[in-house]
Amino acid sequence: MEKLKHILQTVILSIGDYKIMISTLLIVILIFFATKLLLWIIRKAIFRKSTVKKLELSNAYSLYQIIKYIIWSISILFMMQIFGISITVLLAGSAALLVGIGLGLQQTFNDFVSGIILLIEGTTKIGDVLEIDGEVVKIQEIGIRTSKGMTRDEIVIIIPNSAITTSKVINWSHQSKKTRFRIKVGVAYGSDVDLVIKVLEESAMEHPDIRDKKHVSARLTEFGNSSLDFELLFFSDNVFRIEKVKADIRKIINRKFIENGIVIPFPQLDLHMKDAPRQTQT
Repeated sequence: MEKLKHILQTVILSIGDYKIMISTLLIVILIFFATKLLLWIIRKAIFRKSTVKKLELSNAYSLYQIIKYIIWSISILFMMQIFGISITVLLAGSAALLVGIGLGLQQTFNDFVSGIILLIEGTTKIGDVLEIDGEVVKIQEIGIRTSKGMTRDEIVIIIPNSAITTSKVINWSHQSKKTRFRIKVGVAYGSDVDLVIKVLEESAMEHPDIRDKKHVSARLTEFGNSSLDFELLFFSDNVFRIEKVKADIRKIINRKFIENGIVIPFPQLDLHMKDAPRQTQT
């Protein structure tokens, strides 16, 4: 027993009056693994089927992230205390340094605060489809500083959380289960307007991803410079892949236009030449 006590009290690091013993290091390691075990138990409890049924998966994820950050913060404070590091003295002694760091890392702190807001507020969740600065992404992970999303081109991008909380963001997942989209097309002057409307509506109804087919509608919107301009309106819940849906419908429209003799005109510009008056010679 005395031998074990002697081993635990062995100093492994000494800087002036500051010393770290094996016992201190073992306690810190124990706190670290105890924290990991506690978080594993909490994660299992939160993500078990019965709990996930009561909570949305994204809400359960946000709850776990908040708990994880709180527990790790407490654990780190305990570990620092065991090492003999006084938080109060540390903060007081490095106040000027912290001010400089704070100014330099202002954007990083902004991202941290934004991450906490996202996790607590729940306005953005895992699986949500967002449009940020014209880029459509599906959120895969929300972190404390950055979030991870996947674009329609299957490219994973890292998004600073402040870009989500401070920018103008469209959350397509906050819409109703279906969202209305539109396709614009022009046809040659002299075309049968009623036939064009009928063909456009039939083209949309052929696609399997179109919802509420009774609400599919087409309308004449403009007398363009070279064409009669139409707009096809339809509902779909395939928001993330809507560009592919639109492309498929455009192919159907093109096929049906050819079958019905409807022409999509080229841009035209009429140029009228006028002879300049001849100057009389004197």
